[in-house]
Amino acid sequence: MPRFTFFRSLVLAFGVAIVAACGADIAAPPVDLSPGPFGTVSGNATDATGMQFHALWWQSDLKNPVSVSKTIGVSGGTISIPETGLTVSFPAGAVAAPLTVTITADLRYVAYKMEPSGTQFLKDVTVTQLFDATQLSGAPLRSTIYAAYIADDSVSLSGSVPAIETEPSKTIFSATSPDLPEAQVWIIRHFSRYMLASG
Repeated sequence: MPRFTFFRSLVLAFGVAIVAACGADIAAPPVDLSPGPFGTVSGNATDATGMQFHALWWQSDLKNPVSVSKTIGVSGGTISIPETGLTVSFPAGAVAAPLTVTITADLRYVAYKMEPSGTQFLKDVTVTQLFDATQLSGAPLRSTIYAAYIADDSVSLSGSVPAIETEPSKTIFSATSPDLPEAQVWIIRHFSRYMLASG
C-alpha cells in the first residue's frame, strides 16, 4: 500500500508540474485588458506620406458622443471606453507628473481624439482596440490594418484619409479561428488623433 501511495503522489506531482509549465505559455484572453495582454509591440513610427487610408467603421454609429477622463499618475494606469472596446495602458514613468487624460471616440469611425493634444510620453503607451463593435467583427481580415496618426483634428475621416505616420502595431487573431481578427494593439508616444484604417 505505501508503494501505491508513493506512485500516486509522484504522478500527481508530475501532473501539477506539467500544468504549471504549460500555463506559462497560454496567452491571456482578449477580454483581459490588463497592460500588455497580447505580448510586446515595438518598433518605430513610419512616415505615412503618400499612403492612402480608409478609416474602419463602427458596426453601428455611436448615438451619443463617448468620452472618458482620468488622471494618470507617475505610477501608471489604465483608461478605457467599454462601449467601443478601447483600452489605453500607461506604464509607470510614462508621465513625469499627474496628467488628466481625456479620450473621445469618433461617432462613425474607429478613431479617437486623445488629449491633452501634443503630450509627449516618457515611455511607450499601449493602446488595445477590440474589434467586437467594428465592421471587422466576425469577418476574415482582407487587408492590413494600420494605426494611423492624424495631426489635424478637423480632417474628415470619410473617403481617403491623409495621415502623418503609422504606429508600431499588430493584429491579434482568434485562437480558435485564425482568420478572424479580435483586436489591434499599437504603441503611441504622444497624444493627438488616431484611427484604425486599412491601407
